[in-house]
Amino acid sequence: MRNPTFKHERELLDQGYRAIVGVDEAGCGALAGPVVAGAVILPLNSRIGRLHDSKLLTANMRAKLYDVIRERATAWAAGVVSVEEIHQMGIRPATLLAMRRAIEGIEGADYALVDAHALPEINIPHRAIIRGDQHVKSIAAASVIAKVTRDRMMQELHGNWPHYGFMQHKGYGTRRHQLAIRDYGPCPAHRLSFRTFKQK
Repeated sequence: MRNPTFKHERELLDQGYRAIVGVDEAGCGALAGPVVAGAVILPLNSRIGRLHDSKLLTANMRAKLYDVIRERATAWAAGVVSVEEIHQMGIRPATLLAMRRAIEGIEGADYALVDAHALPEINIPHRAIIRGDQHVKSIAAASVIAKVTRDRMMQELHGNWPHYGFMQHKGYGTRRHQLAIRDYGPCPAHRLSFRTFKQK
């Protein structure tokens, strides 16, 4: 599999844009916890060799890259949408809101490259790129920021409700997680508006 490149960023720089932010989310498909988006502006000389879609990296590699990205990025931010907000608006609007919050956390961004999603209600031009985290370097960096930020939040939730195993599965619907929900019922960290819980 080819590594992400700066091809899209270079094209946009040639068009006159100067602050091109990559955007990606983590946690959209989980049964518990927030949805988190990352937004990153990477300089073309950042030289982060192992950078890739966060789902293709080990936890240890993500943690190391998280620190490198924060050190070398021109700017970075995370946008978080809580479980309560997910209840109120649904997961797709919540995911888009997390992405908007992440972009809004970067002052001066003038173009956004977004993994998969078109974003309504943002005041800069943007492009949705399918599998952008595998092809676009700044989106791959955003995927790492989003994933590591969310994983650490789930580790904190594990301290409150250790019997669900959030430390291991990060709120996704693994068999262990589903069995824990069956045995203990849901907790306040669960997305009770999801069909999984409405069927119980």
